[in-house]
Amino acid sequence: MIKLFKVKEKQREMSENANGRAPVKKQSAGELRLHKVMELRKFWLVNGECISHVIDISELNLPKTTTISFPNGKDDLMNFEITIRPDEGYYLGGIFVFTFQVSPVYPHEAPKVKCKTKVYHPNIDLEGNVCLNILREDWKPVLNINTIIYGLNHLFTQPNHEDPLNHDAAAVLRDNPKMFESNVRRAMAGGYVGQTFFHRCM
Repeated sequence: MIKLFKVKEKQREMSENANGRAPVKKQSAGELRLHKVMELRKFWLVNGECISHVIDISELNLPKTTTISFPNGKDDLMNFEITIRPDEGYYLGGIFVFTFQVSPVYPHEAPKVKCKTKVYHPNIDLEGNVCLNILREDWKPVLNINTIIYGLNHLFTQPNHEDPLNHDAAAVLRDNPKMFESNVRRAMAGGYVGQTFFHRCM
């Protein structure tokens, strides 16, 4: 069976190539949605000197503890990093970086999120996997990047020992919160907790 739309698409591409124009890369639904909510703006000093490109996400209200960056440049909105600097709780003063990989079928599939910073946390394992229900079974297309960012911030203010990825950290949080706090401070300062070494992240 001939697929009419594929034939028409091929004819259009051939016509554009014959006219000397480069073929245009089609954007996925996920890219279109992210392009809709993200734009770059320049912020200027009073004397007119450009200080940086800052990402303004029109539908995203980042918490004051959170910043966003695009390591691959502004043209790759599907891969970015979020940095969280908790201002309360056990992780106060820490700096934690998360990578986001957004699927072309977003929002029908949750982004893949990993913690780049090795952290002593009951809900983040030593490989950076994150236990957050909206990244798994509770994801719905009505949710967005904003929801995930608030969820990640919540993990640092309210770590949960009941649904752990790091079972040792969860047991210490449950049984001895003072020791858990001491372990978190030691890990963030750079050092060993048990047999595991953590790089400084303060």
